Amino acid sequence: MGSTLSNLLGEKEKVTRPEELAFMAAAFRLEMFDVLHQRQTGHWGGSSSAAELTTALYFNRLNIKPEDPRWKDRDRFILSKGHASINLYTVLAHRGFFSTKELAGFRTMGSILQGHPTMKTPGVDFSTGALGHGISAGAGMALAARLQGRQHWTYVMVGEGCLDEGQSWEAILFAAKYKPKGLVLMVDYNKVQLDGPSEEVLPLEPLADKFAAFGWHLAPKAYDGHNAGEILDSFAWLDSDDVWPKAVIYNTVKGKGVSFMEGKSAWHGAPIDGDSYQKGRPELAADMEKKEAAL
Repeated sequence: MGSTLSNLLGEKEKVTRPEELAFMAAAFRLEMFDVLHQRQTGHWGGSSSAAELTTALYFNRLNIKPEDPRWKDRDRFILSKGHASINLYTVLAHRGFFSTKELAGFRTMGSILQGHPTMKTPGVDFSTGALGHGISAGAGMALAARLQGRQHWTYVMVGEGCLDEGQSWEAILFAAKYKPKGLVLMVDYNKVQLDGPSEEVLPLEPLADKFAAFGWHLAPKAYDGHNAGEILDSFAWLDSDDVWPKAVIYNTVKGKGVSFMEGKSAWHGAPIDGDSYQKGRPELAADMEKKEAAL
């Protein structure tokens, strides 16, 4: 894995082949699993469901400079579902914002990688944790860009827990009124939350109809958030017109990659114990090797 991943990361600024992005996401997912087991803390479920999405964003889509994390014209990304921080940190580390060695200190005192993202961490554009305020912050950033005459885009990733919050829908209404250019809402729609299936906790369906009714420009389909090719298709749709703000729903699986963890609310944030680690890691390793062979 190491040499293949290093070669991919060192070859080019932008990864365009779906097969390469798929392999990278699988490698990052395995690394996340290792770190969470070693640290015995963190959130596996929602981190694993977002792996392909964040990989595609940071290695194909975002206009950023890892050597200058506060570059004024960079694209912004807000992980509103901040509990999935290990996913963001892993991608940021491999994108070059800080050393991958920092991952071993995840959620320890003094580490730059705390349990929820903070702006003290290189590459983190907004501190998140309490669900629901990411869209508000993103709308503000996008409006600020317009006022300042800047062209950067602002991406906000939410989960169902974020969309259960009233503030999210206030922000959705606000953005629909002011229509800031470059504002993109990405829904990591894995259908499961801390307390159980989303349809039991607080049903969101018909979610697509809600975005349309609230005045957002909605993608023509719900994309497969674990298919790198479909994610790239969704990026192409973002560039297809100049209507704002835009929302994209990605169907994903909570706990993706470990069969007995997939779709289970119990693995939202439970520590990965020794037995589960020994059973689960071979599945993730096999998936990574399969995707490496397809390169």
